[in-house]
Amino acid sequence: MCKTFFAGGAGAATRGAAAQERPTCYSRPAMTLRIAASLSVLLASACAGPQPLLCPPPQRSAAVADLLFGRHVGGRPGVGEAAWRAFLAAEVTPRFPDGLTVVDAAGQWRDTDTGRIVREPSKIVSIVLPDRADNQAQIDAVVAAYKARFRQQAVGVVIRPACVAF
Repeated sequence: MCKTFFAGGAGAATRGAAAQERPTCYSRPAMTLRIAASLSVLLASACAGPQPLLCPPPQRSAAVADLLFGRHVGGRPGVGEAAWRAFLAAEVTPRFPDGLTVVDAAGQWRDTDTGRIVREPSKIVSIVLPDRADNQAQIDAVVAAYKARFRQQAVGVVIRPACVAF
């Protein structure tokens, strides 16, 4: 497959300007290799996790974890405020003592057993992750504890890059 490009811009040849042709030819296998290489670089960077951001001072680049906790148990309200506060104090705060934010939310998800859409009151916990190697293990422990304690199928986890300052 060949394309011809003209120096001097798109209209140079039609305006009578001295345009130089520069044919560029790629065979289909070469194009396929270029596309595959580009996709593999994109996929590798996406799988590597959140990439650091260039942040304006005084902010710094950090990862933020949002944990999404549904509060229904068996299709009915089941995780009351007292039970939630006890879970937060026992499981989340000891693992992330530097601080976090809890927001009341209304969530929905598809039940994997029934295929039905479930709407339920939820809690979102946002944590600016400390610069520690065990962050994922700590998040996994919080998720496992919530699922076990309140018989939940899932806890949503979103980890994203952010610029932060305190």
